[in-house]
Amino acid sequence: MSHFADVSEARAFLAANPDIRRVHLLFTDVTGAFRGKAVQAHELEAVYRTGRPLPTSTLSMSIRGEDVPEAGLLWEVGDKDCTLRPIAGTLVRCPWIAVPTAQVLMGVDPGSEPAIHADPRAALVRVTERLRADGFHPVMACELEFYLFDRERGPHGELQPARGYLSGERPTQSQVCHTTAIEDMAPFFDELYDCAEAQGIAAETAISEFAAGQWELTLHHKADPLRAVDEGIMLKRLVKAIAQKHGLIASFMAKPLTNESGSGMHVHVSLADESGANLFAGSEADGGPLLRKAVAGLLDTMQDGVAVFAPGANSFRRFRAGSYAPTTKTWGIDNRTVAVRVTSGDPQTRHIEHRTAGADANAYAVAAAVLAGLHHGITEGLAPPPAIEGNGYDQPGEPLPTDWRAAIALFENSFVMRRYLGDDFVRIYSCVKRFECEVFQAEVSDRDLLWYLRDA
Repeated sequence: MSHFADVSEARAFLAANPDIRRVHLLFTDVTGAFRGKAVQAHELEAVYRTGRPLPTSTLSMSIRGEDVPEAGLLWEVGDKDCTLRPIAGTLVRCPWIAVPTAQVLMGVDPGSEPAIHADPRAALVRVTERLRADGFHPVMACELEFYLFDRERGPHGELQPARGYLSGERPTQSQVCHTTAIEDMAPFFDELYDCAEAQGIAAETAISEFAAGQWELTLHHKADPLRAVDEGIMLKRLVKAIAQKHGLIASFMAKPLTNESGSGMHVHVSLADESGANLFAGSEADGGPLLRKAVAGLLDTMQDGVAVFAPGANSFRRFRAGSYAPTTKTWGIDNRTVAVRVTSGDPQTRHIEHRTAGADANAYAVAAAVLAGLHHGITEGLAPPPAIEGNGYDQPGEPLPTDWRAAIALFENSFVMRRYLGDDFVRIYSCVKRFECEVFQAEVSDRDLLWYLRDA
């Protein structure tokens, strides 16, 4: 389940791509940010043979790249190196870079203590192995929402939705699923899809979303949850890169605009048996007992996982009634006003859409928390409350945490999250997020001055 590659992958790639000059080694830290190195092409085989060192402290930095001593991966270990190894199937070209360049995703070698405990991908490996040991094979896909902005700000410093390539006009209102909006951005999406194909990313449907300048991209469901999330983070990097090439800013912030909808990362998941048959399929609308137990587990762990689903101060601004982001731990059949949506349609494709995470979240940690909730509900034989019908925002439900500190405390003290993701991962993640929270809350912002400077 480690998915590490051997040197034959590097040799085959270089033989097929003799023009490659540089390779970016990319590791996803606990915040979801990429860390790593750029090596020359002649170094690649050595990377595959023996791995590549990286200071252990870089695995537990804040979102702004600050050391977090409390995480225990800095002075206590002398900031020693850990070993990163290439993940099989992720060595691909970067077509948008002028100098022939490739990239490969990296994971922590299991023997690198204590760094392995900070690797979010390793946490997902552990949860996936636990499910497979019980005969459950997760099938997953990520769905990402994001904004495209012009680099230039408006007259008052405001973010401006990107102008259309064909019309030259800036969108000013929501045009959900409007085909003309897609056509207007064709040069961006054409290059995006071309590059996704070149990188083996199964990018599928693109739609204009709930706000001007907001978009959504879906990915094909994968029987390997590790590959599903690998493609999710590769797509996120690709969107940002193509946007930059086109003179735009792609933002996966949960809530970049006050009066517009936030951006989510919806995780689609089902469970299959050894033969690949969907265990959530069935004649009942909700898929039957197994699916109901899984839903119950997701609801039971929802509040404990909010620190992962909403990793920063801005993340909590997304949870607003009528925004297509959940505010309570609720579920329903084909209902987008709840946190856990069970799809309708063909029973053979029935699956769960987990709608709580923001697009700013660490996809590996989110997937691990979701799968932990599924397994918890199934093994404990939990039962969900009645499914929500109609507008979930107008119906009673246990609210999700709205305070960053409270959410971190719930995650840190969660027995279920510790059991599945690992005590050390939960501790390290909580330390990093608590550090970010304290630094953010201590900073005097422009908003403080606007509200309080003259009249307080």
